[in-house]
Amino acid sequence: MNTIYENESTPKQDGYRMPAEFEPQKRVWMLWPHRPDNWRDGAKPAQRAYAEVARAIARFEPVCVGVKPEDYEAARYALSDNDNILVIEMESDDAWIRDCGPTFVRNDEGDVRAVHWHFNAWGGLVDGLYFPWDQDALVGVKVADLAGAVRYRPDDFVLEGGSIHVDGEGTVLTTEMCLLSEGRNPELSKEDIEGYLRQYLGAEKVIWIKDGIDPEETNGHIDDVACFVAPGEVACIWTDDEDNPFYEAAHAAYDTLSNATDAKGRQLKVHKLTMPKVPTYMSQEEVDAIDVVEGTLPRTTEDYAIASYMNFLIVNDAVIFPQYGDEYDEMACEQAQEMFPDREIVGVPTREIAYGGGNIHCITQQEPARG
Repeated sequence: MNTIYENESTPKQDGYRMPAEFEPQKRVWMLWPHRPDNWRDGAKPAQRAYAEVARAIARFEPVCVGVKPEDYEAARYALSDNDNILVIEMESDDAWIRDCGPTFVRNDEGDVRAVHWHFNAWGGLVDGLYFPWDQDALVGVKVADLAGAVRYRPDDFVLEGGSIHVDGEGTVLTTEMCLLSEGRNPELSKEDIEGYLRQYLGAEKVIWIKDGIDPEETNGHIDDVACFVAPGEVACIWTDDEDNPFYEAAHAAYDTLSNATDAKGRQLKVHKLTMPKVPTYMSQEEVDAIDVVEGTLPRTTEDYAIASYMNFLIVNDAVIFPQYGDEYDEMACEQAQEMFPDREIVGVPTREIAYGGGNIHCITQQEPARG
């Protein structure tokens, strides 16, 4: 195991890069949902959905699930039917490990380290989603320690894992809506932010998409909009329905990517991935089952959930893919299969996760294979 310490250089200086999600993985990390002011019915339906995601991943690689101490016994029982899932005690403020957990980087010799970003609940005191977030802010160092990974800690730079996608060959995808938002790094210019991405992801080029599709939740994370599916190839959300609330953002993103080149100078091949036919809304009964506390906005039946098929997770030999009970579920799986001809597309019902503000990619964080 590596000696664990806080490294004062950067991954790029040390010859490390963030691997693409489609590269080999060692395991996937998750957290267990618990907030009654975010999840309905005391988070029980969400826990069942998280468990289904964990089981789907565990068919292909190990999963480690962090749970609050008071939830340990119940979570361990809920996941006890799978030997490839390890449940451990880990405090958290919510269950979005993609954003509060570390980003892993790897060098050419196969050594893996971790970047522990600063986390402020998607906007801090400007437009963050909850306070405090001190336990979430510690998840990065806890996971790095458990993984035996040397840890990089970049100044005061705030970043969530859901706001970036990489091709592992020098290119980063992100959105202006998120990374230039007032609640993250307002003292930094766009060029300064690019510098951090290059240094801590081992990258050469940043492709900026203007807007995401969830301005109220994450300020427009890229993992709902586009991702790399292979070197020189990206997937992008799409709809032909002009009444769809995401029509303009989808078309703008597609145009940006269609005219972009990656760090190696390749013109990107862009695959279209449909949005669900019908926007996802909660029923009044479901809304009423979420606790209302001071400092959080009450849910209403008019607030649509950000249900994007793009929020999938690539794992070894498979893609764990969200399903919403929508008419376009099957078509989305078929489109994904065309993008990933050598991987199994595993659909998992995730409507409950979308109700909480994210999906499969948001609740997982992959650790790359070593050696």
